[in-house]
Amino acid sequence: MPKFDIIGHRKIWYTLSLLIIIPGIVCMFIKGFNFGIDFTGGTIIDLKFSQPVEITQVREVLHAYNLGNNSTIQLSGAATDVTSSQDVMIRTIDLEESERKAVMASLKEKLGDYTVLREEKVGATMGSELLLNALWATLLSWVLIVLYVSYRFEFRFGVAAVLALVHDILIVLSVFSLLQKQLDSSFVAALLTIVGYSINDTIVIFDRIRENLKLHFRRGGDINELVNHSIYQTLTRSIYTVCTVLFTTFALYYFGGETTKDFSFALLVGFTCGCYSSIFIASPLWVTFREWAEKKRDRQRLAAAK
Repeated sequence: MPKFDIIGHRKIWYTLSLLIIIPGIVCMFIKGFNFGIDFTGGTIIDLKFSQPVEITQVREVLHAYNLGNNSTIQLSGAATDVTSSQDVMIRTIDLEESERKAVMASLKEKLGDYTVLREEKVGATMGSELLLNALWATLLSWVLIVLYVSYRFEFRFGVAAVLALVHDILIVLSVFSLLQKQLDSSFVAALLTIVGYSINDTIVIFDRIRENLKLHFRRGGDINELVNHSIYQTLTRSIYTVCTVLFTTFALYYFGGETTKDFSFALLVGFTCGCYSSIFIASPLWVTFREWAEKKRDRQRLAAAK
């Protein structure tokens, strides 16, 4: 039974990715991102209630002021059980005095009396300098990946692998910008996790291509057919791996509560497009680069013959 020609249809995969990335980039410039309090700073309120309260109860009160999804709520002190405590720390966006008083009044009305242990405004924990350092670290990691993969395989493999990583990050950023999902410090951790997962899957396929190339040079054959064969040899592993990871991540998204939803959502999007890019972007890109190099050599030979 003939298998689907993945490499032969690579222009379709490029187009599908661009249909997500280009609108996403436009949205990044027009709408920007919904930065969380880790980037923008905010207000910390530390309260001790007269009776134990749950995180969900506090969040319901904050939802009335559109703060539920923009706040981090932590239980502290001696908790009566896993989900409730008298000591609650709320970290939310920067509140005006009138907004703060209204929130505090609602908390007292719906959850009971409390004592204010601490109340202060804080700056962003991830300032512009830290973001710039993170950007430089990411770029440095891409350079090192290109160098390492070039050493272990060849330069075209390294470039294709890094472009696949850029593809994954752009798609995640595009989705978060389009949906205006909140970006905080956990989002940065999610991006780094996605990069690690995606490059691992890509290297497995590249290693299979390298092994098959040795037979290819001895027996001859079509390069597209060779890469297709290599992808199908590792396809079962890729599907099993991504399904296992997605099942776990979906469980975290569904059962993990509000504080982990954006983090797990980023992982769901990133792991999915990471598996997609390893199969449908990285390997086809390597074939495209190889064809460009062969055409360039042919043109040079023709020019030299003249």
